[in-house]
Amino acid sequence: MNIKVIEELKSINDEKRLSNIEKAREQGAVIPVSDGVIIGDGVRLEKNVVILKGTILLGTTSIGADTVVGPDSLLYNMKVGRGNHLNAVQGYEAEIKDNCDMGPFVHIRPDSVVKSRVHLGNFVEVKNSTVGEETSVSHLTYIGDSDVGHNVNFGCGCVTVNYDGKNKHRTTVGDHCFIGCNTNLVAPVKVGDWSYTAAGSTITEDVPENTLGIGRARQVNKVNWVLRKKPYKETE
Repeated sequence: MNIKVIEELKSINDEKRLSNIEKAREQGAVIPVSDGVIIGDGVRLEKNVVILKGTILLGTTSIGADTVVGPDSLLYNMKVGRGNHLNAVQGYEAEIKDNCDMGPFVHIRPDSVVKSRVHLGNFVEVKNSTVGEETSVSHLTYIGDSDVGHNVNFGCGCVTVNYDGKNKHRTTVGDHCFIGCNTNLVAPVKVGDWSYTAAGSTITEDVPENTLGIGRARQVNKVNWVLRKKPYKETE
């Protein structure tokens, strides 16, 4: 949690918290219970926004109609469109367009734009990136300093490797791509439209359009190695 969030939270006592919740209800928000709900003075909610328990909305956050936020979400200076479902999402100084489904345990970091109809599943982090319409990132993935196109699928455990120890570099993924499980995209790198990466690949060179990129070592099986080496007590 950054220092600006902490400073704003210090300014909201319990009387102010309950007052802002009632004001939001009067303006059309649906807040079934107020447990752990905090809404700052600068927050703007359209009608039929549902705020579930443990949700904190601060700064200049705005949320479009028919969006469900929570339980246990924190949004600071976020612009959120309509028809979204944000379950246990933390977002800071970024934008989420319309009809996205996120969570649980999603982190949206500053200068990111998540476009419409995107699915971000459990344990996904997006930082300083654009994620295109209808893209799916279901679980355990980091997208940093990247430009991701329309209708892309990320398998489990993918990473955009954006930092070389001195500088940050960007990754570009075109439209309709399939990024296989446990792929590392080592920036700067580009994956062209309609391309695939094989599961377990480390991609260090550009992948042209309509291409399968494979970057993994060849498997070697050493038959009876366990019998010879007896590496565990159970094999002695």
